Amino acid sequence: MTETENIASSTYDVVVLGAGPVGENVADRTRAAGLSTAVVESELVGGECSYWACMPSKALLRPVIAQADARRLPGLSASVQGPLDTAAVLARRDYFTSNWKDDGQIGWLDSIGADFHRGHGRLTGERTVTVTGPDGVRKVLTARHAVAVCTGTRAVLPDLPGLDEVKPWTSREATSAQAAPGRLVVVGGGVVATEMATAWQALGSQVTLLVRGKGLLNRMEPFAGELVAEALTEAGVNVRTGTSVESVTRENGTVVVVTGTGTGTGDRIEADEILFATGRAPRTDDIGLDTIGREPGTWLEVDDSLRVTGSDWLYAVGDVNHRALLTHQGKYQARIAGAAISARASGAPVQADPWGAHAATADHDAVPQVVFTDPEAAAVGLSLAEAEQAGHRVRAVDYDLASVSGAGLYADGYRGRARMVVDLDREILLGVTFVGPGVGELIHSATIAIAGQVPISRLWHAVPSYPTISEVWLRLLEAYRDN
Repeated sequence: MTETENIASSTYDVVVLGAGPVGENVADRTRAAGLSTAVVESELVGGECSYWACMPSKALLRPVIAQADARRLPGLSASVQGPLDTAAVLARRDYFTSNWKDDGQIGWLDSIGADFHRGHGRLTGERTVTVTGPDGVRKVLTARHAVAVCTGTRAVLPDLPGLDEVKPWTSREATSAQAAPGRLVVVGGGVVATEMATAWQALGSQVTLLVRGKGLLNRMEPFAGELVAEALTEAGVNVRTGTSVESVTRENGTVVVVTGTGTGTGDRIEADEILFATGRAPRTDDIGLDTIGREPGTWLEVDDSLRVTGSDWLYAVGDVNHRALLTHQGKYQARIAGAAISARASGAPVQADPWGAHAATADHDAVPQVVFTDPEAAAVGLSLAEAEQAGHRVRAVDYDLASVSGAGLYADGYRGRARMVVDLDREILLGVTFVGPGVGELIHSATIAIAGQVPISRLWHAVPSYPTISEVWLRLLEAYRDN
C-alpha cells in the first residue's frame, strides 16, 4: 500500500479554510442551506477577533472609557480618581477570551452540523485541501462545490536588523499581555496603535506613540485623528508625529529605540516593551496557492460574490481579500458568500446586482468602523477627500457635538465633532463621521442612511429623541438646509 493510499479522504459540498468569525459564518450559511461543510483551523476556533483582537482589546478598553466618562460627571468624578485595578481588568479580559480555549466555539460548530478538522490546511489542487493534524496525520478533503479561504491576516513587522532578538509586541501580545509594562513604545498611528496606547496608558504604562505620518487615523476625516491625539496627550501619552524608527535593540532587558525625523537621527528612547502596529499581510503564504497557479502570500482578488477572480470554485472571504479589514465586514461577506455558494450549488439564480442577495455592495459604499479610544471615532462611507477624489459633487456639513443637549448631559466639558458628506446631485449621504465620547453607538444610524441611500428629504422625518446625542442628526440637516 502506498503512502497516498494511507491518507484518509472525505468529500464535502464545501470546505472552509480558517475558523475565525468569517469562516464560522460561511459554514453557518452553507449548513443552513443543507450543504455538507468541513471547517479547517490550525489555531483556535474563533480566530484573531476572539482571542487577540476585537474581544480582548475592547475588554481592556471598556473600563478605561467608563472611568473617563465617570470623571466628567460631578457627583461621581471624585469617586473614580484613583488608578484602575489592572489585575481585575486583565482578569475580565481573560474571561472574554475564554482563557484562550476554544471548547465553546468547537461546540457551536458541532451544533450546526459542520465537521471540524484541527490542523494546517493547504490547497493541493482544484477543490482539494490536505490537512496535516497536530499528530502529523494527513487527511484529504475534497469539495464538490466550493473551497472558501478565510485565513485572515497577520501583523507585519518592519525590516529592522536584529528585530527578532528584541521580541517586539504585535497586536497579539498587546491584547494578551499579563501585566502592564512600565514603559511602552507604540509604533503606528492607526486603530491598533491608538487603542492600545489608550488602554495601556490607563492601565499603568508610560506610553510613547511614534507616528511616521503627520497625524493619527489617516483613513478618517483629519479632525478625528486631531481630537484623539489631543486626548491621548492630555492622558499622558507622549505623541510624536513625523517620527520613524531607525533602530531597535534590547540591552540588558531594556528596549532601546533610536528615532528619525526625516532630517536626521532623532532621540534615543528606552522602554520595557515595544509594540509595532504597522500594518497587516494576508495569511496566504502557506496555504498551497502555488498548486492552483496562484502566488503564495498575496491578497486574493474577488468579485462581489466573494468568488476569486478567474475561478468557479474558490472563494476568498474576509481580510484575505483586502476589501475591508474589519471583523464585522468579514462576517457580512461571509453571509453573502455562503448564500452565493448555496445558490450556485442548487442551480438557483445568483442576484449579483448592487445590493442584491449575493453581492457584497457595502464593501464599496457603506463600511462602518468604530475606534474605541477616548474620544471614540466612528465613520461610515466616504470621507470628504475620498468623495472628491471619486469625482462626486459633494458638500461637507460639520457640527460641534458639544452643542447638542444630549452631549452636554452625557458629560461636562464634552468635546466632539460630526460631519456628513452630501452628494449634491442625488441629495443622499456618502459619508458620516462622529468623534466624541459615546458616539460608537451612533454610527449604525448613519450606516442605514448610507446603505439605504435615504434621501435628505426623507431624513427630515427621522426624528431623533430628545435629549440624546442623536439629535446631532437634526442639527446637521438644519446646517445643510441653511447654508
